[in-house]
Amino acid sequence: MRLADYLDKGASLGPSAPCLTMAGVSLSYASVQELSWRVARALDRSGVHPGEKVAILSGNDPTAFACVFGISRAGAVWCPVNPRNAAGENRDLLELFDCTCLLYQSSFEELVSEIRPDLPGLKTVVCLDDGSFPEWLGDPSPWEAPPVDDVVMIVGTGGTTGRPKGVVLTGHNIETMTALTLLSYPFEGRPRYLALAPLTHAAGVLCFPVMTLGGEIVVMPSPDLAEFAVLVGRHRITHAFLPPTLIYLLLDSAVSSLDPSSLQCLWYGAAPMSVARLQEAIERIGPVFGQLFGQSEAPMMISTLAPADHLLPDGSPALSRFASAGKPTPLTQVAIVDSDDRFLPAGERGEIVVRGPLVMAGYYQDPAATAAVSRGGWHHTGDIGYLDSDNYLYIVDRLKDMIISGGFNVYSAEVEQALMSHPAVRDCAVVGLPHEKWGEQVTAVVQFHAGRGVSAAELREFAKGLLGSVKAPKEVLVWADLPRSKVGKVLKGEVKAQLLSP
Repeated sequence: MRLADYLDKGASLGPSAPCLTMAGVSLSYASVQELSWRVARALDRSGVHPGEKVAILSGNDPTAFACVFGISRAGAVWCPVNPRNAAGENRDLLELFDCTCLLYQSSFEELVSEIRPDLPGLKTVVCLDDGSFPEWLGDPSPWEAPPVDDVVMIVGTGGTTGRPKGVVLTGHNIETMTALTLLSYPFEGRPRYLALAPLTHAAGVLCFPVMTLGGEIVVMPSPDLAEFAVLVGRHRITHAFLPPTLIYLLLDSAVSSLDPSSLQCLWYGAAPMSVARLQEAIERIGPVFGQLFGQSEAPMMISTLAPADHLLPDGSPALSRFASAGKPTPLTQVAIVDSDDRFLPAGERGEIVVRGPLVMAGYYQDPAATAAVSRGGWHHTGDIGYLDSDNYLYIVDRLKDMIISGGFNVYSAEVEQALMSHPAVRDCAVVGLPHEKWGEQVTAVVQFHAGRGVSAAELREFAKGLLGSVKAPKEVLVWADLPRSKVGKVLKGEVKAQLLSP
């Protein structure tokens, strides 16, 4: 399927139904279809040929997201660009992807002016919200270019370990992700999905399964949790996605104004979630939480833990599963391997590897990196974990974040999970710092809830009681806030760099 096919499927279920809504104004499926046809004609008229790369630089906005389907109809490839990136990072991505066209909002005019001279291949640049856009648009009658190949998206990796890579995703990848979403989570009637996270990330691809059911996508221009709570009630939202950090903030600040009665599934993922806070969320909001685990190279649906899987048959919390990432999805094979790529039995920890139609086609114009990550026909995720005897997947760390202290492997995520179970701890990061005797010292940086706090010694003893002396942090530091990525993840690399700086 092309990306435009998800829009057309929704339109076939009712062209006048609301498709994209923001600030109380809705675009119907028919209106979004018409806009996508006009964008496709305009791209063709501007010399953007099938197979060429088109980037969108925009905040969360219905018109900008509608352009994704115009790119698809033109046979071009959508390249999501995060508006929160620095200018240099976006310049590198546009160069890496060989983009020939950029669609952008006027609020990013200064950034575009800064990077455009360094991008001679960028032959078409169009502002989406000034007087030139209506003039640029083409005829509203149905039109689309013949397909060239199955590539529909190129997504940049985070670049936290060097220059980012371009993840090539095919229509079959997105079709698989969509089918697995619909298989794995509750969908009753026409869904109403609240997109708080950037449409350039998880919030965007989760729109596609919603569209196949003719659902409405309510777009939030910025992540305001008080407004999130209001919109859930006003629009009777059925589905939403929040990273764990925002769920913590929702519990701490806005949950009292949230009416969860319409929610069928509130997805969480993108970072580990505290078991204690997940239990609190289910108690206060309801049994509507659904976990998903994926990465850019295998989007969203490597494994899932549906709302019902958070409960035992008697309705009580299935606490032993809360630390898991659920079970591998039906169309995805998951295995655990050691450092020599030998398969490990249930219960043993190693690198998580996956294969199946969810996995990317490769890294854009980087065969060496593609071969390295695809050894033996399995995609190597870079995550350490294990499968239990019931086939639940547990992720214990990123391979690069594992700490070796005194010859023992210490998984930073496991230590963080223990610290997060303390009622005073709002968030934390655990890293390994050089140590003359132990090689690396387990060091924790914590952020307390407002008005709460305990001594570092008390936290060390608390962790030691849960983990033992080897894994417990030897040093605990308290910071007012932790450095975070654009999607709310704690940046351990930056934490470690600050700790190591003179």
